[in-house]
Amino acid sequence: MAKIKHSFLFLFIFLIPLFGYTQSKYPTNYFQNPLDIPVILAATFGELRTNHFHAGIDIKTQKKEGLNVLASADGYVSRIKIQHWGYGKALYVKHPNGFTTVYAHLKKFSPEIEAYIKKNQYNKESFTIQLFPQVNQLKVKKGKTIAYSGNTGGSTAPHLHFEIRDSKTEKIINPMLFGIHVRDSKKPNIQIAYIYPIDDFSQINRSNKKQKLQFKLQKNGDLLASKIIASGSIGIGIKAFDRLDDAMNKNGLYKLELFVNKEKVYQHKLETFSFAEGKYINLLVDYPHYMRNRVRIQKCFIVPNNKLSIYDDVLNNGYIYIKDGLNYTIEVVASDLEGNKTKLIIPIEGKEQEIVFQKEEKKTSHHFVRSDFNKVTIENVTIAIPKYSFYEDVDFNFSYKNGIASVHDKTIPMHKSFTLTFDVSQYPINERRKLFIGRVNKNGYVSYVSTKRNKNKLYAKTRILGNYKLASDYNKPKITPKGFKSGQNLTNFRFLKIRISDDLSGIKSYRATIDGKWILMEFEPKTGILTYDFNDSKFTQKLSGNKHTLKVVVSDQLNNTKVYIATFYRK
Repeated sequence: MAKIKHSFLFLFIFLIPLFGYTQSKYPTNYFQNPLDIPVILAATFGELRTNHFHAGIDIKTQKKEGLNVLASADGYVSRIKIQHWGYGKALYVKHPNGFTTVYAHLKKFSPEIEAYIKKNQYNKESFTIQLFPQVNQLKVKKGKTIAYSGNTGGSTAPHLHFEIRDSKTEKIINPMLFGIHVRDSKKPNIQIAYIYPIDDFSQINRSNKKQKLQFKLQKNGDLLASKIIASGSIGIGIKAFDRLDDAMNKNGLYKLELFVNKEKVYQHKLETFSFAEGKYINLLVDYPHYMRNRVRIQKCFIVPNNKLSIYDDVLNNGYIYIKDGLNYTIEVVASDLEGNKTKLIIPIEGKEQEIVFQKEEKKTSHHFVRSDFNKVTIENVTIAIPKYSFYEDVDFNFSYKNGIASVHDKTIPMHKSFTLTFDVSQYPINERRKLFIGRVNKNGYVSYVSTKRNKNKLYAKTRILGNYKLASDYNKPKITPKGFKSGQNLTNFRFLKIRISDDLSGIKSYRATIDGKWILMEFEPKTGILTYDFNDSKFTQKLSGNKHTLKVVVSDQLNNTKVYIATFYRK
């Protein structure tokens, strides 16, 4: 007995630090709020987006720009990236505890960091830039201002996008798990639910097609669906959102669970994930349904080749096998991070019935095996699809009529890009230079697709299925001064602004000089505005004399080039 007690004591002592580690996996008192205003969110971690999960939290900035962005903890600036789209102006701070915080869509940086960036921008003569400062070069202190909030990049309204990453693995982690608190006393909202037949032998109310569930709110807050008669293998999917106390935004769920007769058979939660797995979101959602209806239904089952790491406690991939003569109670539970839950109860009677409504089988021109390289040429158009571009074998349509290449339809998710090639040898050389591959929308509008040239061929790589055609662009971009005119005295101006635009292939490059010297003009693509700050003269040679010449050169993707020259006076 003494020996048993001794062994138990040893095991208990051994497990104490292990238990403590699991409880403190994410330190809750280390990082502070990155703004000096209360945290109110526009978007939560892991929300479902096009081809990716939302990688952080979006903190509201009171509908304005220029709020102080604070370092969440001591550390040093490890990376700076400035781009036209995406995160816009972004700052990465590495901390000694093994995590990195990210601050994105910034308007500008603190004076020391701003000076470091502009010095490098002038040296490289580029607004877009990526920098990796040395460890001791740009140190930051917790609670001190490191930047100012903005609306740069792909942001659609002023806010701060904030992330916490594991510095070694680059995996993104839900910032709310680190103690950044947001008031949330509201239950998630389940709006829509579907039940899916998994194979050709499954039936739901005599149908082999997915069925929309009808449900009603009960007095206890649960949702109760009308009884379903089914047999065979089935799955459940829902559309749901969560709403926080201080905002009306429809945010994502934290956790989704599925129980069959009280036994958990499925769970996913948005605790952490990697950027590399983001594209598999197209297997979490009902992708064809989303492409047709712009509504994201989250599946409570895991389809083949889904490599998301968000799953836990899953039995039989979340599929439910309904046997004849048995009754089932299925519960779908949607939860937020505060533990507020909404439950959808689905009663199912197992009964084998004749399938009256069968899935429609559409005829296609090709059958592509997922593990094969697939290539098809019709007239002067070729499509080449690498191995494992699809998540499963596909019946595929590819045709070329009246100058339009129809590449199946948008209801199939692509994991890799395919290559679409047009042979343009029949065009005169001077016309070929202005040709590009364009995507044709349902209204017939053509949008530029990044087009490469190889002798007599044009090719483009894309993951978007749909209609494509050759188009041409002979038009030069437009350049318009904003708030000033040539010959004006600009002594009292702080900023010099120019609007640039292109009506077809889009802006490829721009360059501005004053008296022949390159100047940094920050480009905001959402407005088309180039902005020069006259205070930047400290990063280059100061203007000499009073009369100066501004020259702006803008080119589009087909190298149509516009030049704008103006004189101005400034002491």
